[in-house]
Amino acid sequence: MFPVIMAGDDEFHHDGEGDDTAVITRTRPQLKRPNLYRVLLLNDDYTPMEFVVLVLQRFFNKTDDEAHRIMLHVHHQGVGECGIYTYEVAETKVTQVMDFARKHQHPLQCVMEKK
Repeated sequence: MFPVIMAGDDEFHHDGEGDDTAVITRTRPQLKRPNLYRVLLLNDDYTPMEFVVLVLQRFFNKTDDEAHRIMLHVHHQGVGECGIYTYEVAETKVTQVMDFARKHQHPLQCVMEKK
């Protein structure tokens, strides 16, 4: 039988018979989809509606109509979804929104939750 050297996740299988035939199979890792997180804005009695619209447009790329619809939903329901992202992106967006709100002295709250 001839020696076979393979790199990576390949496996060498000999069929057990004497004719030196072999089957080489390549195993592929199963890829798992990353967990997704909802980024939410919470209503408060002090942050101006126009500021919330600005946040939605600047950090979540919402159109004027989308931003107004989400802002009104937050105003009436107490919470509204800005988008769904992987953990790192959601965490970054929450931090950006919170920093921006603090810089402009607004108590706007932005949180993330696992979907």
